[in-house]
Amino acid sequence: MPPKPWKTLASQPIYANKWMRLREDLAELPDGRTTIYGVVSTSHCVGVLPFLADDRVLLVRQYRYVFGENQRWEMPTGGVHPGETPEQAAQRELREEVGYSAGRLDWVSTYYTSKSIVEEVAHLYLGYGLTAAALPPDETEFLEIAALPFADVLDLVLRSEIRDGMTVIAVLHAARLRGWQP
Repeated sequence: MPPKPWKTLASQPIYANKWMRLREDLAELPDGRTTIYGVVSTSHCVGVLPFLADDRVLLVRQYRYVFGENQRWEMPTGGVHPGETPEQAAQRELREEVGYSAGRLDWVSTYYTSKSIVEEVAHLYLGYGLTAAALPPDETEFLEIAALPFADVLDLVLRSEIRDGMTVIAVLHAARLRGWQP
């Protein structure tokens, strides 16, 4: 029998900006006690692992403020804007971050990026049939772009050099679909 749900008794917005919202809920537990629960909400996000015809993938490297790092590769990712489908957002992110559009997007996963205090849903795709179609980059992104052999990217994931969860999941799905076995 599944655990009983919690009941939200009250909810109070604490902070918001264009990327996230923070609220504090008063929740009743199944045994009748109450607890305070903080929730960070964001829009849905997308990621695309874009494959070139020669089995290389386009990755980006940028400074990541939270971890103070600028040396890790990741696939193009970003938020889904209001009114966009995840597929439209994926194509926009490809154009903004690597200057390409995908002739075909293959969905590989939709998942929760955190199961506890962050309310964010990620949609992951593999992109094929790339054609040049650049858009200006997001105003806060300063990117290095590289085309790396897929085998090298998989190795970076397996050695934990690529740590971005969206990229790790997409690369492992791509490896599975290509018949890779550990």
